[in-house]
Amino acid sequence: MDIRETIIGPEIARVTHRRVVWRILPFVFLMYLVNYVDRTALAFAAPNGMNDDLQLTATMFGFAAGIFFIGYILLEVPSNLLMQKFGARKWIARIMVSWGIIAALTAFVQNYELLLLARFLLGVAEAGFAPAIFLYLTFWFSNRNRVKAFSIFLLGIPVSSVITAPLATWLIGVGNATPGLEGWRFMIFTTGVPAIIIGVIAFFYLTDRPEQAKWLTPQQKDFLHKEIEAETDTSARHDTSIKAALRNAKVWALSIAYMGIVYGLYGIGFFVPSIIDGFSKQFGTTFSPIQTSLLIATPYAIAAICMLFWARHSARTGDIGWHVFITTTLGAIGILISAYVNNPFMIMVGVTLCALGVISSMPVLWGLPAKILSGVGAAAGLAVVNTVGNFGGFAGPYLTGWLTDASGSYKLPFTLLAIFLILSGVISVLVQRSNRVLVKAHSDQELERSLSTH
Repeated sequence: MDIRETIIGPEIARVTHRRVVWRILPFVFLMYLVNYVDRTALAFAAPNGMNDDLQLTATMFGFAAGIFFIGYILLEVPSNLLMQKFGARKWIARIMVSWGIIAALTAFVQNYELLLLARFLLGVAEAGFAPAIFLYLTFWFSNRNRVKAFSIFLLGIPVSSVITAPLATWLIGVGNATPGLEGWRFMIFTTGVPAIIIGVIAFFYLTDRPEQAKWLTPQQKDFLHKEIEAETDTSARHDTSIKAALRNAKVWALSIAYMGIVYGLYGIGFFVPSIIDGFSKQFGTTFSPIQTSLLIATPYAIAAICMLFWARHSARTGDIGWHVFITTTLGAIGILISAYVNNPFMIMVGVTLCALGVISSMPVLWGLPAKILSGVGAAAGLAVVNTVGNFGGFAGPYLTGWLTDASGSYKLPFTLLAIFLILSGVISVLVQRSNRVLVKAHSDQELERSLSTH
């Protein structure tokens, strides 16, 4: 029988879930949307004056884009553990305000070295944000609902990519037409300010845990607590400490898998504007700023729709590993198409398939570490997955830029990207299979103990 019926009844379940969803998910979606806009603003600044003003090669730009993740990685695990101490509301608000300030100040860098410093500090300021939100969502959603909740949060990636292209184009145009900052500087400054505002709002709006929610009744609080406890995997209850999380081989395997996905996300994401900008030289096709922004936005608009569908399908079937494998393989095929064809339309088809595959796999993959770990160990485990994974955020842009400069085309870097994506899918299948075996073993042991007591 459904846990929602056995604990209290179907009506309290429906009302409670609806209230939690509408209270939390739109706001965390907005936070990640703003977060991803700030991370990728550099991609739109590059072909619109920044590379010329700061005299950046593709390798230099890739390193500047990727060094963000070095600062992010260094403080990832400490940041997530500090959230446990100070609470989600205060810590998430602190992260947003500090990153908003640094993102806005990036507009005033005058040379390559200052750009590197600004990007590094932005990573330091943002450290822990994504795993903090993932951990926060585990406080409010049970296993059956987490993948769907994660997908709403991560919807900020494709939606921000859809919004950022026309928004950045418009802001650059406004900046160029206004005395003062150059267009690309005006755009970077303007996109950094919303994080400060939303961070202040988060301090007053978020609630750390269900038991502290004044907007839930005592009956609803009790229901959420019992549902989450009842649906926590037996094996996960054994891995509640930080040491257990760090010793868990599946956590490190998932970290490698996530690194491949993040490698793909940023490896192509930072270079899509430059790829489209190069169509005029490569194929003799020219696009207006609006047409260019629409070309950049289209792959991510399609990916946003597919991500929601795929997350729901994964939740309905109970499968995670194969769902990751299918989408990462699709992404690998797409990026190989874009690398090896010589037609602008087919290149955009490949880019779209890659964006669809990479983005659709992300919320599904995050369902695995959430099932494996619980308690304090979940904070460390989620942070480890995100920390190691974000090495891909550094390697993706940097290696793509370096290999592009070295080889003179995107063939070599995009082939490497495809290999990483397929590897991520294979690891996800293997981790899911091993976890199911472990859960079954624990269940059999508990059954034997139960029978022996009778």
